[in-house]
Amino acid sequence: MAVFRGGKRLGPFDIRLGFPRDKSLNNVDRDPRIRQTANPENTIGRFRAAMGKAEGYARAARFAVKLFLPTDLGKMAGVARQTGGVPGSASQAGSLDGVTMRQVSKQMGQQMDIHCDAVAMPGHDLKTETIDHYGPTRDFVTGHGFTGTITASFYADKFLRERHFLEFWQKMAVNMTNHKAGYYKDYIGKMHIYQLGSIATAGDRDVPTYGIEATEVYPATISAIEYAYGSASQIVKINVGFQYKQWYNLASDKIGGVKSGHHLQRVPDEAGGPEGIFGKLPPELQRVGRDVFNQGKTVLNPVGKIFKGKVFPPYT
Repeated sequence: MAVFRGGKRLGPFDIRLGFPRDKSLNNVDRDPRIRQTANPENTIGRFRAAMGKAEGYARAARFAVKLFLPTDLGKMAGVARQTGGVPGSASQAGSLDGVTMRQVSKQMGQQMDIHCDAVAMPGHDLKTETIDHYGPTRDFVTGHGFTGTITASFYADKFLRERHFLEFWQKMAVNMTNHKAGYYKDYIGKMHIYQLGSIATAGDRDVPTYGIEATEVYPATISAIEYAYGSASQIVKINVGFQYKQWYNLASDKIGGVKSGHHLQRVPDEAGGPEGIFGKLPPELQRVGRDVFNQGKTVLNPVGKIFKGKVFPPYT
């Protein structure tokens, strides 16, 4: 089609004039400049090589959270049955809620993990002391600490069952009737926070590539929910601050220094290069070889053209 076209009809003749379109972009795949290989020794080449080896960046939206309630819920449930659930009985702050929390965990545990909208992976601080002997001062490490809380937010369903879940957990720490605090071991759990892969071709999509386990976790604060007529299209979120003692790297640390079972996260293997005969070719020839092969299946081969590239039966 021409860029500009005009015409005039003179009797039986139709005279038209126009400017043809630009044909410089025809057959660009044959342009020798496209076939030039990138220089791997410059800054861009080294950057691309580093990113290719690292298989991309970690994405902030690729994460998963798993909450673990106190491990002795079964024991507390047994105590509740023995005492008959009488208020003020031994270990009352936890025993009355032990049975309830087992039911809530069974019904809401997976929903809590899925509805986690945002979470802050905790940091690690080294405590130092300034030493001044001779010359410039030096900061010597004297210990380490895990300051702050783990903040997280959860989408809430119309019954606010996520808030119910967290409120029940807090009731295991303190009784809402007599205001007595429970035993520490009765209300502490743990939390896993995972960084997930995002590349489907590397085989690590939705697979943990990094993870931590925070120990002695419990919901210290449940933030208020603000309602407003101007927020009709917004989803209610439950903001929580989890208190914890410390955290461990699931890929490199033994949890609590204790070796038991499969306590280590398996580090996924790096994605390998293309397999088959094309994997043995130089990188600049691998794509060309695959293109020629795919073209042969669909264009040069009549059977492959009919069955959309599937050369051998079954064709479904």
